[in-house]
Amino acid sequence: MDRIDEIRIDFSSDQLFLLNLCLAFIMFSISLNLRPKDFQRLLNNPRSSVVGLSSQLILLPIFTLILIYLWDLPGSVALGLILVACCPGGNISNFSVHLAGGNTALSITLTSIVTLFAIFITPLTFQFWSAILPETRMLMQEVAVDPWSMLLSIVYLVLIPLLAGIWINTRYPQVSSVLRKPTQKIALAIFVLIIFVAVWDNRSDLAYYLSLVFLLVLVHNGGALLLGYGFALANRLSLEDAKAISFETGIQNAGLGLVLVFNFFDGLGGMMLVMAWWGIWDMISALTLAFFWRYRLKKGQTFPKGN
Repeated sequence: MDRIDEIRIDFSSDQLFLLNLCLAFIMFSISLNLRPKDFQRLLNNPRSSVVGLSSQLILLPIFTLILIYLWDLPGSVALGLILVACCPGGNISNFSVHLAGGNTALSITLTSIVTLFAIFITPLTFQFWSAILPETRMLMQEVAVDPWSMLLSIVYLVLIPLLAGIWINTRYPQVSSVLRKPTQKIALAIFVLIIFVAVWDNRSDLAYYLSLVFLLVLVHNGGALLLGYGFALANRLSLEDAKAISFETGIQNAGLGLVLVFNFFDGLGGMMLVMAWWGIWDMISALTLAFFWRYRLKKGQTFPKGN
């Protein structure tokens, strides 16, 4: 499995430009659901927000490092998991929370805060956590990623389209309601197409290594969902809050991570493979868990609640 560190997925400059443009377009479509009041909820309900942010920004990276240590992973795969843990929440988390009967307002608040501050959180926390383990620290020295360059890239990819979408949704809500669904569908379709074209020439190697990270991603994602849920209940939050924090901890924006891999790590195989499979699997797990919770609600069955 060590040879996975040597695999590189080559992107032409045109493909990379299109990939960056697609991510910015996706972030713009997500932000069409956001308004300034979504950030104000942190002040109105600080306890559940702080628990949720702590789960996502502190407990998830610690859990990730423990998993890497126990699994004895190659450096590129370990870096991929760390980058996943440092990315903001995924765009499907809010929908999954709503479907599951969770606290959608809390979910939107957490997504909004972490995504807005991803320009600082993602590059700085990634540098911090990746420097703790010897194998990831050595690989980071080899690729020599500048956190400030990553920060500037995230400003273009995340912050600017995010602010543009919030502005349109606040000033012209009717326009945003018309744009919301088609823009997200179009951007996701193009994004998937570009990734498919990029990996097709390397399909034999990637198919072999996918089987090696398949279970790893399942354990990482499942553990993150359980971690958020358990941490919320341990802090005596309601079941609705626990559902929201579970999804916000376990559903990450792997699309952003994938773009960063191509921009700053030359398509490093282990990282790319983790990001690509994470992006697929967390959608499957999120919807599966959401429908399970929705089914239990319809059946009138109860779960233990925090007080």
